[in-house]
Amino acid sequence: MKKYLLFDNDGVLVETEMWYYEANCMALAELGYDLPFEKYMYMMAHGITTWQEPLQNGVSQSVVDNAREKRNLYYQEFLKTKHLTIEGVEEVLQYLSSQYRMAIVTTSRRVDFELIHSKTNIVKYMDFVLCEEDYPSAKPYPDPYLKAVELFGCQKNEALVIEDSQRGLTAAVSAGIECVTVKNAFTQTHDFSKSTYKIDTIRDLVELLKKI
Repeated sequence: MKKYLLFDNDGVLVETEMWYYEANCMALAELGYDLPFEKYMYMMAHGITTWQEPLQNGVSQSVVDNAREKRNLYYQEFLKTKHLTIEGVEEVLQYLSSQYRMAIVTTSRRVDFELIHSKTNIVKYMDFVLCEEDYPSAKPYPDPYLKAVELFGCQKNEALVIEDSQRGLTAAVSAGIECVTVKNAFTQTHDFSKSTYKIDTIRDLVELLKKI
């Protein structure tokens, strides 16, 4: 029986992934590089940095660091101005919160996470939130989900990960935790063959949990 739910953030609880992609495109364009969507999908799925190509072509680390900071600023502007809500999320979390202990496990920087959720009520349903500063290696490494299980003090078979990307799924599988993937148009080209369960929308999670 599942008692602990570990939610990814971007693409599962809020619709932010497209804006992070756009921010990367803008910053890379200023260095003279483009970022085709298919290429970004591959890099995202496998946890490859978008700055790999400039660095390999001799662009200095200081120039890349400056471009990364611009990317962060562009992304934050999107977070302040774009509609990020996914229909049904808060309704589902409110319902599940009386039956399960829940946490968010994200690769987002905490500063970005807090900006996103300054406009939502999602965090109040969570026991804790893990951001990229809170564990040694980000997804697709298992560290984020292993840390979450450690904090809950639970067995892995008592937990369920909710993800929408191949990178997140890989992290869950590597951690030895069952994972349900939620369909998302942004990541539809990713390989979800290792998912324990698949659902079309976050609302389907309620019925799924009744069966497992």
